[in-house]
Amino acid sequence: MVEDKQVAAAIAYLRSPQAIRARCEQLLTLACDDRLTYFRCDFNALESVADYVLQVTRSHYPDLQVPFHSRWRHFEVGTYPRLASLEKNLVGFTTLERARTQFDLAITSVLLDAGAGADWRYQEPATGDWFQRSEGLAIASFDTFCQGVFSSQPEHSYQADALGLQQLSETALAQGFQVSTQNPLVGLSGRVELLQRLGAVVARSPALFGTHPARPGHLVDFLLTQAQDGKLAASTVLNAVLTGLGEIWAGRLTLAGANLGDVWVHPALPSDELGSQLVPFHKLSQWLTYSLLEPLQTLGLTIVDLDELTGLPEYRNGGLCLDLGLLQVKDPGILQQRHLPGSEVIVEWRALTVVLLDRIAAQLRQTLNLSAAELPLVKVLQGGTWSAGRQIAAWLRPGGIPPINLESDGTVF
Repeated sequence: MVEDKQVAAAIAYLRSPQAIRARCEQLLTLACDDRLTYFRCDFNALESVADYVLQVTRSHYPDLQVPFHSRWRHFEVGTYPRLASLEKNLVGFTTLERARTQFDLAITSVLLDAGAGADWRYQEPATGDWFQRSEGLAIASFDTFCQGVFSSQPEHSYQADALGLQQLSETALAQGFQVSTQNPLVGLSGRVELLQRLGAVVARSPALFGTHPARPGHLVDFLLTQAQDGKLAASTVLNAVLTGLGEIWAGRLTLAGANLGDVWVHPALPSDELGSQLVPFHKLSQWLTYSLLEPLQTLGLTIVDLDELTGLPEYRNGGLCLDLGLLQVKDPGILQQRHLPGSEVIVEWRALTVVLLDRIAAQLRQTLNLSAAELPLVKVLQGGTWSAGRQIAAWLRPGGIPPINLESDGTVF
């Protein structure tokens, strides 16, 4: 019984944002002592990196009224009013049902968001415009969702439900995303399998996802029960995402049969406690959490404790730190190789990115004389580090590819 409690406590801890920061801080301490294998940090570059992020932020948001970093920003790209068009099709829906639809859309779209690769493009039928990478994946998933591809009920096309997701075929997703031999999408089969597993998990968890039909969107109803006095902690949303969707991640580490998700081993950490060498990131789950906050706000909820969540350890934020010298590789040879998500070099890169994003945010607040409440991390990411990482990558490398080559299965980055 004691062992069971220890395992349950270790799993709960690894699913918390506190664990993400603590483990990443441990690796930063090792980096500052020059005891990591692949990276060192140069904090002399922190101020110049923050200045660059501020310059990019002001170029996009001159008044510094920055929205949340979420999937909704990608749906807004260009001039076509996609979200307004969707709203017209939801006329007659209650506010709660619209929020459920937004959850269905955001959850499926975020899970399809892992790196597309440099060769894939999507031509939006409504405009004829071409999009790539995250924006392309967002618009392709938006169109695919609106076409009812994720619904098992033709009369209710604006939903994703358990049966529709479980029955999703690779052919259907490839058609929706315009995939061909001339237009390849990295990790197509992995994306399909991920949504199929989402459908299976949703069907097995009526307390979180309802019935008739079970839908990801019914997570709205569960979260409404978790609010107190109209306030909902961002970490409560993340916990619901990690608990409810944890089993969709295939081929990941497990602890006592529990799938840990985006959690990886780093051998430099002490092995004195259960799971103490494990580094959690939960990148897509946190990205999803950020993307669920706005629909919850439409229901009148106030989201609190935003900065309990962490920055997102993906290649734009990590590339910013590396390209501008805040992070330095010890062996330039690693930049010429491809690396799996679980490799030590990628775990180091991602962990250091998490804590350096906190440092960049603190520097920005100091420069602007703003509090964490006035400039939360989720706005720093949007303003911000993600766009700055993309911009510097485009200047340095053809196609804006990341500085480190990633071997993606379509479910991590």
